[in-house]
Parts: sequence; C-alpha cells; structure tokens
Amino acid sequence: MITVHHLNNSRSQRVLWLLEELGLDYTVIRYQRDPETMLAPPSLRAVHPLGKSPVLVDGEHTLAESGAVLEYLVERYDAARRFAPSPGTAEHLRYRYWLHYAEGSAMPPLLLSLVFSRIKQAPMPFFIKPIARGIADKTLRSFVSPQVKLHLDYMESELGGQRWFAGENFSAADVQMSFPVEAAAARAGLGQYPKLQDFLQRIHARPAYQRALEQGGPFGLLT
Repeated sequence: MITVHHLNNSRSQRVLWLLEELGLDYTVIRYQRDPETMLAPPSLRAVHPLGKSPVLVDGEHTLAESGAVLEYLVERYDAARRFAPSPGTAEHLRYRYWLHYAEGSAMPPLLLSLVFSRIKQAPMPFFIKPIARGIADKTLRSFVSPQVKLHLDYMESELGGQRWFAGENFSAADVQMSFPVEAAAARAGLGQYPKLQDFLQRIHARPAYQRALEQGGPFGLLT
C-alpha cells in the first residue's frame, strides 16, 4: 500500500493528484501547518529528517521531493506511458525540463515574493518598521517582481504553441507545473496571462484533480 504523508496547502497535493490520475490505491496521513508560523509540524521529522512534505512510502521505498516522487510513480506504475512521453523524443526532453524547472527556476522568485511581502506585514518595533518595509519594497520592486514577470512571460509563451507544457498531451510535467502556476495566481495574479489562466481552468476541471482535493482537504496557497 502506498502512503502519502500530506501537509495541508503544500506541494504534496500534486502527489495525490497523480495517484488519482494513475488510479492507484493509497492512504493519506494528514498534517496541519502551525497556524502562526505556517510551518510543518515537528511530527513530520519522524518520517523524513527535513520534516517536509510530500513524503511517499511505497513498500521499502521512502521518497521526498515532489519531482522525484512524480518521476518514481510514472516510472513504476505508468506502463502505458499515459503521463510521460516516450524516451528519446523531443516531447520527453520537454517533459523532463518542466519537471525540474517547476522547483528549480519558477518557485524561487515566487517564494521570495511571499517572504518579502510577509516581512512588510510582520510585527516589529515601530522605529524599525519603516526601514524593514523600505528594504522589502525596494527588493520586491527592483528584483523579485521583475523576476516573477520574466518567468510568467516565459511560461505563457511556452503554452502559446502547444496545449500542455511537454506537448499536445497532458503529462506529469503539468502536474508538477501546477504548483508554481497556482502560486503565481495567488501571489501575482494572472490577468495578463490568458494561456496560464486557461491551463488552470483545464487542470481544475480534471476529475482526478477534484478527487485529489477530496483526499487532501481544502487547498489554498499562502498569499
């Protein structure tokens, strides 16, 4: 039996989604973020030393990192290759690229956007607040926001010539890319990005996506 150690409002929602797409049986063990710090509870460290989610346990195998988990599930359980292009094809190269791009390139500026936005709102002595807010505003304006725009422009253009990120067929790369696109929608807005908006609408309409929400609980990214 596959077990997913699932943290609310986290990347592990993608793992539940792919498991539903694959039609596999699994068990979910839920964890809740600390309501003040929004960090994962210490109990997750009993599962993985970093105390992060997702963690997938499949027999003797314990895997962390959502991209690695998705690759493992496709390689082990998707014999028909419904969710990954055939090796050696141009689509497979794109598939592998987007699996790694999602966390390696897309998420860092979105995470910085969240961190500096929270700094502006954090409680602090009144005489420090103007300085902290000034630094946060300048960093957001001069570096973070331009980086977010750069990546959103890039993702939008890549969806301009094809239906999904790896090509014309849905794949696990789209599952992986869902999190940065969801994060961008929550933190930056997608008003200027019709292709990304359409991508979100299409994945939200997938029955497996909706079943994953039922398994994982309400899903909403931090803003």
